[in-house]
Amino acid sequence: MSSSQSIRVMLVDDHAMVRRGLATFLKVFDDLELVGEADSGEGAIQLCGQIQPDVILMDLMLPGMDGTAATHLIRQQFPKTQVVVLTSFKEQEVVQNALHAGAIGYLLKDVSADELARAIRAAHSGRATLSPEAAQALVNAANQPPVPGQDLTERERAVLALMVEGLNNTQIAGRLFVSPSTIKSHVSHILSKLGVASRTEAVALAMRHGLFH
Repeated sequence: MSSSQSIRVMLVDDHAMVRRGLATFLKVFDDLELVGEADSGEGAIQLCGQIQPDVILMDLMLPGMDGTAATHLIRQQFPKTQVVVLTSFKEQEVVQNALHAGAIGYLLKDVSADELARAIRAAHSGRATLSPEAAQALVNAANQPPVPGQDLTERERAVLALMVEGLNNTQIAGRLFVSPSTIKSHVSHILSKLGVASRTEAVALAMRHGLFH
C-alpha cells in the first residue's frame, strides 16, 4: 500500500516509553503511518483537530481529561476518526464506558503487534475489535439482572427519596403539594415496581442499590 493510501495513526499515552514502543511497531507495517502523538486528553482533541487521523490508539488513564472523555469528544467533533482503546484495564464498567463513548476497539497492552495492526485496519474499515477480556466483560454485563427502580417515573423517584428520608404519606403529600391519596397511589406503584411488600423493604432496597447517588 502506498503512503497516500496508508492508514494515518495517532498515539495518545502519557508515557513516552509506551509511545516510543508503539511508534517503532508502526514502522514495521507499510500500510500504517504515525502522524501524531499526544500525552493528554486535551492534547489529543487539539491535535486531532489539526491532523484528523484515521485511527487513534487511546490510553484511558491520562492526566486531566481521561481517555474515555477524550474519546467521546473526539467522536462527536471528528466522526471520521476511529478510536481504538489500548489500556491495561479490563473491568466491566471501564470497558462499557469506553465503548459507550464511541471507541470501536478495546485491546489490552499485552496485545501482539500483528493483532494491534489488524485492529487498526479493522477500525479504519468500521469494524470492531475487542480483546477476549473486553468481550467477556460485555457478556457479563448483558447477563446481569437489571438494577431495580429503572422503570420508576420521576415523581415516583421523588416520593421514594422522601420515603428514604423517613417521611410518612401525609408529610410527603405536604412536601410535594398533592393529596395523601395521590401519595398512597404512588407508594403502591413503587412497591409493585420494586417487587417488595412494604415501605421498609422499598427503603432498604433503594439504599442498597444507591438509587439516589
